Amino acid sequence: MTGPTHAVTNQFDELVDYNLFATDVALREALTRAGAEWAAPQLDAFGARLGSREVAKLADDANRHTPELNVFDRRGRRIDSVEFHPAWHELMRIYREEGLISLAFRDPRPGRWTATAAGFYLHTQIEHGTMCPATMTQASIPVLQKEPALWEQLRDKLYSNVYDPRDVPVEQKASMWLGMGMTEKQGGSDVRANTTTATPVGAGGRGGEYLLRGHKWFFSAPMCDAHLIVARTDTGSPSCFYVPRWRPDGTKNPIEIQRLKDKVGNRSNSSSEIEINDAWGIMLGEEGRGIPTIIEMATYTRLNCVLGSSAMLRQGVVQAIAYTRQRHAFGRALAEQPLMRTVLADLALESEAALVLSMRLAEAFEHGDVRGQQAWKRIVTPAAKFWVCKRAVEFTGEVMEAFGGNGYVENGPIARLFREAPVNSIWEGSGNVMCLDVLRAISREPDLLVSLFDELGEMGAGEPRIRAELDALRAMLGAEPATLEAAGRLFTQRLVLVAQACLLRRDSPAAVADAFIATRLGEPGWGRVMGSFDPRAIDVATLLQRAYPA
Repeated sequence: MTGPTHAVTNQFDELVDYNLFATDVALREALTRAGAEWAAPQLDAFGARLGSREVAKLADDANRHTPELNVFDRRGRRIDSVEFHPAWHELMRIYREEGLISLAFRDPRPGRWTATAAGFYLHTQIEHGTMCPATMTQASIPVLQKEPALWEQLRDKLYSNVYDPRDVPVEQKASMWLGMGMTEKQGGSDVRANTTTATPVGAGGRGGEYLLRGHKWFFSAPMCDAHLIVARTDTGSPSCFYVPRWRPDGTKNPIEIQRLKDKVGNRSNSSSEIEINDAWGIMLGEEGRGIPTIIEMATYTRLNCVLGSSAMLRQGVVQAIAYTRQRHAFGRALAEQPLMRTVLADLALESEAALVLSMRLAEAFEHGDVRGQQAWKRIVTPAAKFWVCKRAVEFTGEVMEAFGGNGYVENGPIARLFREAPVNSIWEGSGNVMCLDVLRAISREPDLLVSLFDELGEMGAGEPRIRAELDALRAMLGAEPATLEAAGRLFTQRLVLVAQACLLRRDSPAAVADAFIATRLGEPGWGRVMGSFDPRAIDVATLLQRAYPA
């Protein structure tokens, strides 16, 4: 019962019932640049569906009703099964039926990687946990393609657009999901410290059968139909193995789930800790080459980390703009207040810069055999994962603050966005690991950095602040290795910012590029908190209208 003072005024719900694709000018421009206009009708329909109130409720339900572990059935038989809310299955079905899992590998049309990235970017704005198995399944395809016999068995199930949630041997299913098992408690990112062992059944070797025994500290997602797992052979070298949930004889592989991780975010998705007790598997790649094999998969998943964090930035800025245009304080809408407009403009710049960089990386993955593209794939991908994923953590906190106390309550998407943000910085290599990967790639193939700097120099021609940044980066490379490593975060941050500035200058309106360069490369106070710059020389109105048209 409510009293006469309970009239609710000046309160507004988060934005729903809008088209994520139609309202995203920068994303549509990216499709055109990549020659992927053919995907626009499907993405437009997908964007409308994802923006609906019904799908927003699915996302909420999937994250409120978290997965439940059933170790035994009612009669005491060990089943190691994870039960999901129906909303999870519906979200998984929606994504699978779009064909985005395998589009980049089975469709020869130009722009296929950009179209795939765009679909991932749209879905992740609404729900993030379902993208974990989707990402790993997509990333497993190029690894499995190198094993002809196994690929022949799995191709149709990986290429299938049918969602099949049944927990049965993969041979009986219409489609399948792949997961990954690398992390162990004693090693973390140091995969070479792993202790899980693999004993050959017969001759062993590439394509041979093995029994795996050990422990995985993070195993995502345990209900996948198979996992790629790193284990040591009797030579002591890490190798990579394809380990299905069910053995060829139809019995369950002995992978025992010890517990589900109680994570800060990503709660709709199940991450687990497991024991492996002589589980059957097949060696992928050459013996002792397990880390390069699994890193190839991780390269693709890192791209999706960048896309996923970019999606969080996009959803955050749209929600913040839509809300502050309605919410009034001190006699006018929040979005009309000068300081709030500066903050919103900074959010808009961060979001578009992340998008153009993500889509440039997608282009590099499509044309990865071209020398000029390899620098983006090998150097800029880990750099972008470091920077964009880090920015999402601060960014989502600023979005929450725009909503005030309404953003800090759990029964809404803003708090979920905030809790999701850190995962992409941690998963597939922490920030330090990414920076070290950047420096390692430069050390191994310095000519790639030369080609990258040449390309950036051409895009930034005539802009002294870009030229100064490139000169500063070259100067940093002259330091002693230990000194450069210690400054690895600074080098990586500056590399990403100058790359984003160049891409915006080439691909976005002048108002966006000029504002980004003025704040990121020319404003000494920028970066400590969002909105810390002098907005007088920036077209704030254009930035906000472009970010989310009124």
